Amino acid sequence: MLYSGHVYIGLTGGIGSGKSTVARIFAELGAVVVDADELARGVLATGEPLVDEVEKQFGPGLVSNGVLNREALAKKVFADPELRLALEQLVHPEVIRRLAAIRAEVPPGSVLIYDVPLLAEKSMESQFDAVVVVHSPLEERLERLERRGLARPDAEARISHQASDDERLAVATYVIDNSGSIDELRAQCQTVWQAITA
Repeated sequence: MLYSGHVYIGLTGGIGSGKSTVARIFAELGAVVVDADELARGVLATGEPLVDEVEKQFGPGLVSNGVLNREALAKKVFADPELRLALEQLVHPEVIRRLAAIRAEVPPGSVLIYDVPLLAEKSMESQFDAVVVVHSPLEERLERLERRGLARPDAEARISHQASDDERLAVATYVIDNSGSIDELRAQCQTVWQAITA
């Protein structure tokens, strides 16, 4: 599909890195931000055809009155790499279709930022005009996740399933270091924004 001339930026970072905060700042600066996780949640929302398919493939008890128990599904797939891959293969084509529909509507000259956690894991960097990686020290990320209510062993398990910092940094066009204050973070975002829109 052909897209009108917009700048297409991949935004990624490990869980707890502050990627969502960076996405919000870019939205304030004028970017059109699309969240891959939000698209995936939409694909599995109540009433969506894929919800029935998930129950068929991943076993009974995950859907009640058409509502998917996301937590139970997450526990199941995080414990089994094959199940995780099967879920991705089910959800991913519909996410791509929805993203394509959004991109087709973005006005020329816009900056579209696709906030995608698994960009490095899926070797997606070549799809973008540039890649922004939000980087934060591991201990800070663990503390943020604990403040969000995720037990440390669960947080560590999720981090272990993601790309390493080095793997993410290797695909970065721009790195935003989120180990300082919100003002420092905002200043870095503005610098990257100026570079992207120059």
